[in-house]
Amino acid sequence: MTDPNTSPAAPAAPLSHEQDVQWGSFAHLGGILGILPSLIIWLVFKDRGSFTNTEAKEALNFQITLALGTVALWVVVTVLTVVTFGIGAVLGFLLYVPWILGVVFSIIAFLQAKEGRHYRYPFALRLIK
Repeated sequence: MTDPNTSPAAPAAPLSHEQDVQWGSFAHLGGILGILPSLIIWLVFKDRGSFTNTEAKEALNFQITLALGTVALWVVVTVLTVVTFGIGAVLGFLLYVPWILGVVFSIIAFLQAKEGRHYRYPFALRLIK
């Protein structure tokens, strides 16, 4: 039996402009840690602020692109290592390239979003629309 005094959860209040810009910029900065911060911010705040929704989706798409690139590089380096009997392992340093790109572009995007300007990464698969 349901309690008539309880009501369904009320929708969360919209973010103020300052909060919207803050969470949108944090979505980009979280990219330093990987895909999870951008995903969490997008899922929690996407309906509460349009700036946060746009920026978190952009950051999430970029992090997905980096993750796919890391997997592809891992496969290529592994195959080259096997085919060349270990000599291809020298290319293992390439596995750091997506992480370095992620850190650099996440900081640039954070600085732009902090000022309230939308940032579009120079390369990203736009999987989440």
